[in-house]
Amino acid sequence: MRTPTHILLGQTLSFSGDPFLTPLEDAVRFERRGAVVIGDGKVLAVGPAEEISQPVDAKVTDYGDGLIMAGFVDAHLHYPQTGIIASWGKRLIDWLNSYTFPEEARLADPAYAREIAERYFDLAMANGTTTSLSYATIHPSSVDAYFTEAQSRGLRALAGKTCMDRNAPDNLRDTAQSAYDDSKALLEKWHDIDRLGYVITPRFSPTSTSEQLSALGALWVENPECLMQTHISEQHEEIAWVSELFPDARDYLDTYETHGLLGERAVFGHAIHLTEREQSRIKEVGAGLVHCPTSNTFIGSGIFETARMKAEGQRVGLATDTGGGSSFSMLRTMAAAYELSQLKGQPLHPAQLMWLATCGSADVLHLSDKIGNLAVGMEADLVVLDLSSTPAIAQRSQRAEDIWEAVFPTIMMGDDRATKAVWVGGSLAR
Repeated sequence: MRTPTHILLGQTLSFSGDPFLTPLEDAVRFERRGAVVIGDGKVLAVGPAEEISQPVDAKVTDYGDGLIMAGFVDAHLHYPQTGIIASWGKRLIDWLNSYTFPEEARLADPAYAREIAERYFDLAMANGTTTSLSYATIHPSSVDAYFTEAQSRGLRALAGKTCMDRNAPDNLRDTAQSAYDDSKALLEKWHDIDRLGYVITPRFSPTSTSEQLSALGALWVENPECLMQTHISEQHEEIAWVSELFPDARDYLDTYETHGLLGERAVFGHAIHLTEREQSRIKEVGAGLVHCPTSNTFIGSGIFETARMKAEGQRVGLATDTGGGSSFSMLRTMAAAYELSQLKGQPLHPAQLMWLATCGSADVLHLSDKIGNLAVGMEADLVVLDLSSTPAIAQRSQRAEDIWEAVFPTIMMGDDRATKAVWVGGSLAR
């Protein structure tokens, strides 16, 4: 039996269903005065404060009107691009050549990789993110730096060595064989160690030959418990380039499927301009799509139709896409998702936005039994939000007539100042 060690008091928010598919009153559990009991790194109880017993040996922390909920889950990012976030004026291919590749080459230096990993996690945790799925660089030491830093903080984190054997600078290319060998060695070193998960990671079809894609597909067959992450259909120029590089492929998705890189545990970033066949096939296998709204606007990629994709049965998560994305904040990411959906006449409810940033992303990462919700038995990775963190937010939230009117100003205008506290694995982290 687990021993309670901490009791957190405040407003509490959790999900009992998907608010895209379930009426709001059935999908959300909110307590104006709630309690969360933590022990051995897990949530032991959650509910109305007056109904939750408070063991005398447990330390009580009262957050007042702070909103206690699951920590944010960032389902697609590039931690090596931390230092170049918010670089001006490029579309995808130019962005890679002008900013990304020169910066990623710097992570060949293990000391620099460690510095960037530490900086990334400082910034992510300051914004309430407790789980991240990242691309590393082609350098195995960049994976080591990310996992070592995450491990030292007790975080649940996922990543993989980015594999590229063409259409990249010479100092950022591997080979089909070295991609397989390095990825296998890193997988064996890190996967399922503490709270870490290795993810097989071809950057995207334009930077991998068929031989490399097949090699990584073979590695996935050998390790089906792992996730596989890549990019798909982010920009029209990219899709045209894929057609030139793979003239026999039916479409972009087919370049992955032909090489064994399509399955339930696939995580596809962006997926803005999918064909009907691609959408149907992704839904059929149960793969995940990750919406990266600040990136899609910043690089000029297009609009991912969140509401439509969910209505059609796709699994959808949310992500910052650091550093093509222009913010480390999942609050800002939710705001951008709302704004883009407005352009399609499909405004997302605050509950849906919060669900995407927690439960939705956790589901895409096949971790919904461990993280992403404030519920009994879940790992105690939590964020406490101050819903009056700035004067502008406070004056609006004071007019709120329900929890959603109180939460929405923080989604739309909040930043790291809204992060009142972060708990990781049942311990106060900041």
